Amino acid sequence: MTIRRLTVAQALVEFLAHQYTERDGRRRRLVAACWGIFGHGNVAGIGQALLETGDALPYLQGRNEQAMVHAAVGFARHNDRLSAHAVTTSIGPGATNLVTGAALATINRLPVLLLPGDTFAGRPADPVLQQLEHPGAGDVSVNDCLRPVSRYFDRIARPEALIPAALQAARVLADPVETGAVTLALPQDVQTEAYDWPEEFFADRVWHVRRPAPDPAELAAAVRAVRAARRPLLVAGGGVHHSEAEDALRALVDATGIPVASTQAGKGSLRHDHPCDVGGIGHTGTAVADALAAQADLVIGVGTRYSDFTTASGTLFAAPDVRFVNLNIAAHDAHKMAGLPLVADARAGLEALTAGLGDHRVAEEYASAYAAGKAAVTYTHL
Repeated sequence: MTIRRLTVAQALVEFLAHQYTERDGRRRRLVAACWGIFGHGNVAGIGQALLETGDALPYLQGRNEQAMVHAAVGFARHNDRLSAHAVTTSIGPGATNLVTGAALATINRLPVLLLPGDTFAGRPADPVLQQLEHPGAGDVSVNDCLRPVSRYFDRIARPEALIPAALQAARVLADPVETGAVTLALPQDVQTEAYDWPEEFFADRVWHVRRPAPDPAELAAAVRAVRAARRPLLVAGGGVHHSEAEDALRALVDATGIPVASTQAGKGSLRHDHPCDVGGIGHTGTAVADALAAQADLVIGVGTRYSDFTTASGTLFAAPDVRFVNLNIAAHDAHKMAGLPLVADARAGLEALTAGLGDHRVAEEYASAYAAGKAAVTYTHL
């Protein structure tokens, strides 16, 4: 077996430089760059490794740890969760400042890799600068506050532990259902420890992002529900964008005439000048969208997690006979609102739903009513 001698930090940076995602035949860097603020716990490890790696894993200079995570989250959203940024910080406040951004990433299933420094694994100095001295647990550091807001967390206490941890981290980052903040806490002595790594660890690795199709039985139930509805409303969430399903959404509403309201994350899923677009929904929604929501007998949620802003804290969908069909790649979200689940990729699910509905179209009086409500809204352009 061919081996290469590198420090743990060098090995991690080299590994990240060779990870890719692939969807629909297009390959992207899984981790395109690394933000960093250097200090006690990461300057001699990750800092040196990034300096030596250069363009293989570009470094982005930050001024505030929370801002770095928010920038990384924005990058992941803009790249449909197919590419992410890493963020490295010192131990202490540098690490705790990551918590808010990590929670945002995990809640919205947006990939970001967090690489905070950690206290010495071998404890040659105890305590060290900014160490959390927990009287009842010697192995607790401030990085443990990242556990509940991370989709995956590991502390690399020995060099060889990096191999399974790095592979798990990449798997979670690339999975649209499981993704969110991924934290690898890196003790400062372990970062700089040399180890003989198998060359295979640094080979190009492509993580295929699947487009799961809907289950036939779930699809048939969703089709029956749409055909039976008299006042359907489609709620487009951020999953429409993440799946690049905008064209599939437009094809569905062109064929059926179902009106579309969008969440904050789903804004722009359907062009605002499309006859079926009725604008935002919920606390920050339009009058026509919220009126349709209050009267809807079927809500078709596509790629939405039904946050309180979308549902007006659970008060918006007020019709006593209202039902839900939820198209979502995450089963957790597909089963919300006691709805009929349609667990699938948004684009694959919309295409299947369009085909299943055939020539079905909403009643002309319903289409005329929501068109009149949309026309009555006056938009002010600032």
